[in-house]
Amino acid sequence: MVRGVREGGLLAWRGIPYAAPPVRERRFAPPAPIVPWDGIRDASEHRAIAPQSFSNRLIRSPSLVLATNEDCLTVNVNAPDRWGSSMPLPVMVFIHGGGYSAGSSRDFSGRGEGFVRSGRVVYVSFNYRLGALGYLDFTRFSTAERSFTSNLGLRDQVAALRWVGDNISAFGGDPENVTVFGESAGGNAVTTLMATPAARGLFARAIAQSPPPNAVYSPSLTARWAEDYIDLLRRVVISHAGGDAEVTQPTPQELLSDASTSALIAASVALQVRTPDEYPGSFCFAPVVDGEFLPERPMRAFRDGRAHRVPLIIGTNDREGSIFRGRVDILPRSPARIEALFDRAPVGCRQGMRDAYPGLPGRRAGADFGGDYGFWYPSTRVADFHSRYAPVWSYRFDVAPRLLELVGLDATHGVEMFALFDRTDEPLARVMTSLGGYEAYAAAGNRMRALWLRFAEVGVPANDWPTYDERTRATLIIHDDDHIEADPRRQRRRAWHRFIPALAG
Repeated sequence: MVRGVREGGLLAWRGIPYAAPPVRERRFAPPAPIVPWDGIRDASEHRAIAPQSFSNRLIRSPSLVLATNEDCLTVNVNAPDRWGSSMPLPVMVFIHGGGYSAGSSRDFSGRGEGFVRSGRVVYVSFNYRLGALGYLDFTRFSTAERSFTSNLGLRDQVAALRWVGDNISAFGGDPENVTVFGESAGGNAVTTLMATPAARGLFARAIAQSPPPNAVYSPSLTARWAEDYIDLLRRVVISHAGGDAEVTQPTPQELLSDASTSALIAASVALQVRTPDEYPGSFCFAPVVDGEFLPERPMRAFRDGRAHRVPLIIGTNDREGSIFRGRVDILPRSPARIEALFDRAPVGCRQGMRDAYPGLPGRRAGADFGGDYGFWYPSTRVADFHSRYAPVWSYRFDVAPRLLELVGLDATHGVEMFALFDRTDEPLARVMTSLGGYEAYAAAGNRMRALWLRFAEVGVPANDWPTYDERTRATLIIHDDDHIEADPRRQRRRAWHRFIPALAG
């Protein structure tokens, strides 16, 4: 049993293990069953989050330095203070973003108070392994004495969903009515889980916010990243040891098993920084098509109807790519990266892409090109394919506070999060709205949250939001005045359709 707390009219249980600690011999191993405990476990406080570099975080808002530990596989449950009610509530399970290298269930989105205070849902969030610990494929280094498993972060997510199915009724939730949703890498997690056989039956609906659905890679590419990482990790370990000759030749197995957590994170950051230039259009921390746990690319599963046929809301923001600058510049938005993609594209389609993005590879056009490559266009393909087999609703979030417009970010990646989660009081949200636009921004978040809640309850977000199909491509534009557009950005979509034949279907 666990003991939670009452806070602000809500019930909260925090830091509940959903798997055994992935430490020592369990490092790089699949999530193992929970280690049982005696008596009542205190669940009033958050536990440590997944190891990560805090300098690489995107738009998140923890205001304190958080403790990290490889022992991080915990789940949090928030529920309305209606203990003893006989009617179970729908369950919303949120998967945090952060490029599979940062973020946690302690972020404001992991708490979900705006959803829970409606009294209509039980809200769940959880931590999963990040960076090299969760999203590099080291199976090529397995030996009889030391094995390594692929897709550990994805396996953690499935384990957390299984925990929900087995336990959520004790917290007032309905295990038969679970909606999984996430943003950014969390959105990629959603679309990937929809193609993961082990996740079948663990959720009834799905919401993917600003996902990069095609950020799932082949074993051959991920093997190169694993080798690159081993080289980087060896250098870090030698550096930490002061260049001692006795530690210059550890085997990959010894490196991965014995390196400190800080060394693993330092090597992860180094790999993450160099990957976008060495492999334009790719991101090193992502699921791998291992032929076992993830048997095929999710895009192919969506196309051929093998993805789980659950109702789906999927969408992106107006200008996803404009925020990716400096240390988080991971998209193909620079002239060199754009040129690399053009070199791989069919010759006859290149002028059409330049026409769709006037000024390419200039700064603004390059940002939109990169954002559409990573987020928007593959999301339209998921919507196209999945709509053949299950209900789909498509949206685009266009609301940008005045300050973001002035600095050229507009409605960029992650901007909807503060409004959707009713956290416009966060310091960064106050800064964004300091020059105007607060009312429209907060109101858009309220409307969006109402849609998500209704979808979680009954599987239809709104009667006047038409389902998406390949004939009309009806899309809800969330703006000061919400409206439906048919096939928005048709010219761009057609240009991408010719530019990336692999996604065209």
